[in-house]
Amino acid sequence: MKLPVPEIFKAYDIRGIVGKTLTRDSVLSIGRAIGSEARERKVATIVVGRDGRLSGPELSQALMEGICAAGVDVVDIGMVPTPLGYFAANHLDTGSAVMVTGSHNPPDYNGFKIMLGWDTLHSTAITALRQRLVDGRLSEGAGKVTQMDVREAYLSRIVGDVKLARKMKIVVDCGNGVAGVVAPELFRRMGCELVELFCEVDGNFPNHHPDPSKPENLKDVIRVLRETDAELGIAFDGDGDRLGVVTKDGEIIFPDRQLMLFAEDVLSRVPGAQIVFDVKCTRNLAPWIRARGGVPLMWNTGHALIKAKLRETGAPLAGEMSGHTFFKERWYGFDDGLYAGARLLEIVSRSADANAPLQALPNSINTPELNLKMREGEPHALIAELQKTARFEGAREIITIDGLRVEYADGFGLARASNTTPVVVLRFEADSDTALQRIQADFRRVLLTARPGIALPF
Repeated sequence: MKLPVPEIFKAYDIRGIVGKTLTRDSVLSIGRAIGSEARERKVATIVVGRDGRLSGPELSQALMEGICAAGVDVVDIGMVPTPLGYFAANHLDTGSAVMVTGSHNPPDYNGFKIMLGWDTLHSTAITALRQRLVDGRLSEGAGKVTQMDVREAYLSRIVGDVKLARKMKIVVDCGNGVAGVVAPELFRRMGCELVELFCEVDGNFPNHHPDPSKPENLKDVIRVLRETDAELGIAFDGDGDRLGVVTKDGEIIFPDRQLMLFAEDVLSRVPGAQIVFDVKCTRNLAPWIRARGGVPLMWNTGHALIKAKLRETGAPLAGEMSGHTFFKERWYGFDDGLYAGARLLEIVSRSADANAPLQALPNSINTPELNLKMREGEPHALIAELQKTARFEGAREIITIDGLRVEYADGFGLARASNTTPVVVLRFEADSDTALQRIQADFRRVLLTARPGIALPF
């Protein structure tokens, strides 16, 4: 049995380069490990779906063979967005799904997002799959594969509940990712007229990278909004679990501001509820939630970690800066960019000008995510050191749940070690340019004291 290389076992998923670190043989082994872990958890059936990558059919076939060889049945739902895998796990009550997806990574990548017995595997639960192979703790059996199309059930469930107050004309950019097999149909059924951009699934991603968190990937949406009478633009990442939003005048509404809109709506029906968000989100979010009677709860970055916190707290809503939004109120609590898009349209359709509620959300001067590249292992070591030794001038509060988030009277700075690549992620926000420069200078001093000569990205 081919033992997969250790570096593909990431913090939130398994991910590698097809033909190099991720081969058919290694995927067969991974399937066997997942199936064996499933049997230990008393899971009898696992849903398997795949995104639109060219390697998807071969790798999903190998994965299913491995799962079946461990004695677990598979429901093959074909090429669908990742959220439909989670939906199928709920709809079919398997509580378990594996999505074959490279998410927003380049075309030569692929990987697996894994949910077993209602738990999304992350951290040590991911690396334990490889250890299971090393130890030879593998079950045997002859599981069977059945095919099922869950798209109609998914569409009917959303359209039956999420209602627009009026018809809308919107731009939808699927970036040639797998959202294209569902999103246009969903929004048409909801009563939208569409201007479609790159909704044909193409694993080469010929038009732009399918990652709406990067402003350069929203240029086409901004241009089409300017050239047509569409009133709003939405975009999806490669596997459809993250949402990008653009107003008529080209302003990008980043996910932490989207979460304000969602929080206000959810709290109107679930008063006093907790709203969970990650450490990268704007400092405007917590007071916004409090002002509407909610309880803000900051947590670690990572879709699997946020999802686990949502389950633990029973919160009706959670979100993170990367664009993963989790609705438990009226939905199932998993991250779903298409569903988030539907809920956003429901809210803004109540206004004659759909852009007005979005543009009214509080905003600050901020930087995008800045990446300080280091060698493998160095980012976590640096952050651990800074948590013990760093002194920040004028700091009101230092939050260490995930890196260092330093709150000042007029802004914040963040430095945290990425769990997926060897970088320190930095982000800054302030009430003025002067404050932003001062906060960045404070971080610059601390970082250069700890690592003289390091090449900072700001």
